[in-house]
Amino acid sequence: MTGPDEPVRILLVEDSDVYRESLVYLLRMRRDVEVVAAVADGASAVRACREFEPDVVVLDYRLPDIDGAEVASQLDAGGSRAAIVYLSASAGRDEYDAASSAGAPLVRKDEGVDALLRAVHAAARR
Repeated sequence: MTGPDEPVRILLVEDSDVYRESLVYLLRMRRDVEVVAAVADGASAVRACREFEPDVVVLDYRLPDIDGAEVASQLDAGGSRAAIVYLSASAGRDEYDAASSAGAPLVRKDEGVDALLRAVHAAARR
């Protein structure tokens, strides 16, 4: 993990090009976070996590190849020390339960960037 004065290093995993690029743009304007990589699917997330060793993986729960829970499981099995923050456009009870049992916060996309940043910083402190 980073020191208290260093930005939190984020890997963003989001399959929607528009949402991913918009979020990267907004996050890159901040000094308290650094987007080290942004990818569109689970397989790329696993590779990017190994390569960039982020502090936090902001992970869309529903991805086209494998779901976010499986990506998180693969990251954990691969020895990643990154914290997970799930994103979801329409989180249902199953997603909240899975995130909760994994000890990871789930942020709905309509909650906005401030809610996401609060979750990222809280996850980075763990």
